Amino acid sequence: MTEADINAVSAVRVRGWQAAYRGLMPQAYLDAMSVAADAERRRSWWRSPEVSDLVAERDGDVVGWACVGPARDPDIAPGAEELPAPAPTAGELLALYVAPGLIGTGIGRALMAAGTARARAHGYRALYLWVVRGNTRAERFYERAGFVPDGAEEAYEVGGRSVPERRYRRPLTPEPEPEPPAPGPAPRSGP
Repeated sequence: MTEADINAVSAVRVRGWQAAYRGLMPQAYLDAMSVAADAERRRSWWRSPEVSDLVAERDGDVVGWACVGPARDPDIAPGAEELPAPAPTAGELLALYVAPGLIGTGIGRALMAAGTARARAHGYRALYLWVVRGNTRAERFYERAGFVPDGAEEAYEVGGRSVPERRYRRPLTPEPEPEPPAPGPAPRSGP
């Protein structure tokens, strides 16, 4: 991902939230989400050395985004609040969004494969992620990718409403033998 991709990534993220969380979060909150505001926030911190942002393109347009970094939860990443030391052994898939009209075309699988490879390259032995409860499409996607709920659950407030999440975990074994590429665009990352 480059700085030039930020507006497009924010559009994918905002449209992804609006589609995926309809009925799971307050509609007024989703309707008020702004691509411009999201892009402004993203510009202020996107180039963290611990975090890898990956984008998928189709015909030169950003159509998906994934973000992988060190795990943030103290129970799986002791000392996480003092990063970068000690070096984390667990990573977190912080985000994975595909343009809503292109879900099911292989873009998410390609981003997942690239994000998992990036996590292995960082030396992570496990990869975690959080899924909003009730987002069955995401739960099925992550379960097919080898993630299982690890028992942790928490809620956070969105637009005055408590939104519960469930944490998933996947062990990262050494790099498997290469498989033929999945259909869809190949993700790219920045420097």
